[in-house]
Amino acid sequence: MKTFISIVAVSFLSVAFIGSSFAVDVQEKRQELQEKQQEVKEKQIELNQERQKESVELTQESNKSMQQVSRASKIIGTKVKNPNGENLGDIKDLVIDPASGQVVYGVVSFGGVLGVGDKLFAIPWDGLSWNSDKKYYVLDLDKETLKKAPGFDKKHWPDTSNKWERLREELNQFPLYHPKH
Repeated sequence: MKTFISIVAVSFLSVAFIGSSFAVDVQEKRQELQEKQQEVKEKQIELNQERQKESVELTQESNKSMQQVSRASKIIGTKVKNPNGENLGDIKDLVIDPASGQVVYGVVSFGGVLGVGDKLFAIPWDGLSWNSDKKYYVLDLDKETLKKAPGFDKKHWPDTSNKWERLREELNQFPLYHPKH
């Protein structure tokens, strides 16, 4: 009987030891699992950030491409705003140098109501920049400055190279007009 009690006691102690050891193992495994889950979350965040970065880079590349080549029909009618987001009008036409084939001016319409009383401005093409979300061109002028700038009406377009050049000289002398180069 002493042997039996000893065996039961040893068995009981073994079970208690194994049980507590098992509980420690379970706790350790839970901790490892939580750590792995945290690592997975961090990797997911990292992957999402990389995807976002790639998306931004693709968008920027697309914008760069749009700035280099675009159909005139997509440009004409596009809004023009200043850096503060104020509407300055829209592009009515493009003036192209026949010798070089390059766009020289974007003709911007400003003012008036429903196309009546608009004043047209021949803005040197390098004075307009395409914004990052591809919705409008940016001209670095405020509304008041643009109102005072030299322009023309839709019935009196410059009809010679000399008149276009004179208009460009007037614009270049106009305060606050700073085309990009």
